Amino acid sequence: MRVVVVGGGIGGLALGAGLRRRGFEVAVFDRDTDVAATGGYHITLDERAQSALKDLVEPMIMQRLLASGSALRLRERDAFWDRRGRLLGHGPDLSDSASIDVDRITLRMLLAEAVGDGLHLGCNVSGVGHDDHGAPQVLFTDGAPVSADLVVGADGTHSVVARHLAGGPTNSPAGIIGFSGRTLRRDLSPGEHQRLGPRSGLAIGPRGAALYVGFLDPVGNTALDAPELRMSVTTGPTYIWGAMFPESTSTDSLRDLRGGELQAALLGRFRERGWAERTLEVIAQADPHSVAGFRFNAASTRAEDLAPWPAGRITALGDAVHATPPTAGMGAGAAIRDAASLLTHVSAAADGTATLTDAVDHFEAGMRRRGSEVLTLAMKTVRWILATDTTLGAAATVVSTPILAAAARLRH
Repeated sequence: MRVVVVGGGIGGLALGAGLRRRGFEVAVFDRDTDVAATGGYHITLDERAQSALKDLVEPMIMQRLLASGSALRLRERDAFWDRRGRLLGHGPDLSDSASIDVDRITLRMLLAEAVGDGLHLGCNVSGVGHDDHGAPQVLFTDGAPVSADLVVGADGTHSVVARHLAGGPTNSPAGIIGFSGRTLRRDLSPGEHQRLGPRSGLAIGPRGAALYVGFLDPVGNTALDAPELRMSVTTGPTYIWGAMFPESTSTDSLRDLRGGELQAALLGRFRERGWAERTLEVIAQADPHSVAGFRFNAASTRAEDLAPWPAGRITALGDAVHATPPTAGMGAGAAIRDAASLLTHVSAAADGTATLTDAVDHFEAGMRRRGSEVLTLAMKTVRWILATDTTLGAAATVVSTPILAAAARLRH
């Protein structure tokens, strides 16, 4: 059986790696010319995502991943702050967590290695269809069409494959524009060292302004103490932050800015909304070259709305089907779980215990449930942020946060 995967992001590479490991003929096509040239900063893989990955890649790849990952169990409990930096509460105890954070570049490079010569870079897919024999076919802007027994779209939010199957877009803007960057912990003042600590946290203020600060340390908080296997891009305690504002003409215009200009504009936007200077230090001290903007897109949270097409020999997975805002930290993990599920069902078809169409049908049913789950969690935070941009929501935020901060002080 020959499988063609369109898209070499996390989900597509994970599927390609698993198919190759099981002995399938597989080709993964991606428009990037370098797997290390990828957006995003870090990915959270929970126990389910790691278990799925173990079915897809060789044990040594997993060892190298863990040696390059930052263990959540070694972090302090997540924190929630207001716009002035006052503590409002904590997240759950992480001491028993099996989850890890890993650089997106590191994970993508490991998966690309597992796919091997089945990965074809610099290939721009223009469409999908069927050849003269009725087999699924992938079309390219510059190159001959490629036919296969199964075509899988893992080409992200703006998927060519999913759009073909659905007859239109499979997601829409979620109402949030995000901006992210990297800040070394050593570049922060002692006061912010103490406040932020070795943890991740979230601050939400009135008028839809929010700031997520994630802590990543694959060396000091490594999930597996094996320095000889480490290949993390992040080599010391680092905060990966994400600033969020409701989508508007003025906010969207910030996406045209780059580097220090964007950094200064973000600081100005937070100051206009009354944020304390100390809460903005993590942005002010960031590497200007790391600062970038992106739109949050989301598919429907209803399982029945996902993959709204009859099962066949062309399918899709990951953000191509269930585009998920990063507010739950589960999008990449869900794509990996999709890949493992599809591999299981395709293997059954290859063994003759199911037809390929039935295999895809069973896979898509599970993917709909998986996608609905992660989207529901991610959209809770998005809706919370957007609620503070209403007149009532802004007033409620201003009034309630001092009360919550006082309660938090009393608890400590």
